[in-house]
Amino acid sequence: MAISTGNSSAGAGGTAVKSDINVTPMIDVMLVLLIIFMIVTPLIAAGFKATLPKGKNLDPRPEGENEVVLGIDQSGRYFLNGRALPGGANALEDQLRSTFAARTEDKILYFKADNQLKYSKVQEAVETARRAGVRVMAAITEPNKSVVFGDDEKEKK
Repeated sequence: MAISTGNSSAGAGGTAVKSDINVTPMIDVMLVLLIIFMIVTPLIAAGFKATLPKGKNLDPRPEGENEVVLGIDQSGRYFLNGRALPGGANALEDQLRSTFAARTEDKILYFKADNQLKYSKVQEAVETARRAGVRVMAAITEPNKSVVFGDDEKEKK
């Protein structure tokens, strides 16, 4: 009588263990990822281009006394309520923090910037304002020079 040790593949009821790795599914996945990256990479390198909205001030509203207005000129200097801040972003954060620390509910900052300003400066100002405790930022736009107030009502009739 013979005893089977399980080493033979032709033994009674024994199955052979296949030690080869099936690489076909892995190659399929890698090819799909390669195609995706080939399509996405040029789009990332080109950058995202956006046309910023233009404002129509149909109801002009003067700035109130309690409103805090942050302005940035073309050279990137900050102005808070019309007064220049010589210290840059650090002085802006300190000034905004002291202004909004006393307020409990109205933490709105009105923001206006030169249209030739780089967007990175705008983003820097927004992040600085958020760190200083501003909860809502509202953009102030200039009226479009080609739009005359009241012309929209004439076009609707």
